[in-house]
Amino acid sequence: MSKIDVSIETDDKPAPPPKHPNTCPECHSHYRDDELERAQWVCAQCGHHFPMRAHARITSLVDEGSFYEESADLHSEDPLGFFDLRPYTERLAEAEMSTGLADAIVIGQGAIEGRGCELAVMDFAFMGGSMGSVVGEKFSRACDSAAERGVPLITVTSSGGARMQEGILSLMQLPKTVCAVEDLHDAGQAMIVVMAHPTTAGVLASFASLGDVLLAEPGALIAFTGPRVVEQTTREKLPEDFGLAEQNLRFGHLDAILERPQIRPTLGRLLRVFG
Repeated sequence: MSKIDVSIETDDKPAPPPKHPNTCPECHSHYRDDELERAQWVCAQCGHHFPMRAHARITSLVDEGSFYEESADLHSEDPLGFFDLRPYTERLAEAEMSTGLADAIVIGQGAIEGRGCELAVMDFAFMGGSMGSVVGEKFSRACDSAAERGVPLITVTSSGGARMQEGILSLMQLPKTVCAVEDLHDAGQAMIVVMAHPTTAGVLASFASLGDVLLAEPGALIAFTGPRVVEQTTREKLPEDFGLAEQNLRFGHLDAILERPQIRPTLGRLLRVFG
């Protein structure tokens, strides 16, 4: 009796175990949340800088109890009735629920080493840190507040660019934020920018590049377009450090690259200089 070999092809393979978010992508070290929080979300083994949420970033920078948030009640609307795979309003609600933020930027008054300042800190966890109408409005209000109070503005950027769900209204935030920085400079106040990973597209092309001092974290992508898209478009192999903070520093686009624990004392010194 002949043997019949029956094989069935199936894609129902067991899914790999989920990767823990606190696993370092460089050296694969594992951490608890409290361990990373104490280390300002920097890997103790290799120095990789994990993404840092806006409020955690502010806490690490300002003097204890000195921060007062402004314009926290501003929420994005759906002016275009945008719908792709899901309604824009649904994506906004999900982002608000998962991050606890009203939008992708937090602004407010604070002090660093006893020196007053205004802060505008972006959060990539909210829809990729994309800049819509609310982000542009809140940044402009931060510039106005800094000018009125006579203090420098410290901006921490982390963004994938303009928010496509708001169309031309999102692109209008580029000239709006540029004008806000110009008004801040006309008032005699400085802007210090700290570029975190990633700082790209419309945010880099507008206010992120206009700081009187431009700082960045190690390994941060700072480019209008990421290397994958550029390689697909040009069909050319790019350098390993294309668009990274290290290349930008080499080309003179940055003033310094700072490890995260160095940022607060450096900002304190800069506030004394501009004060």
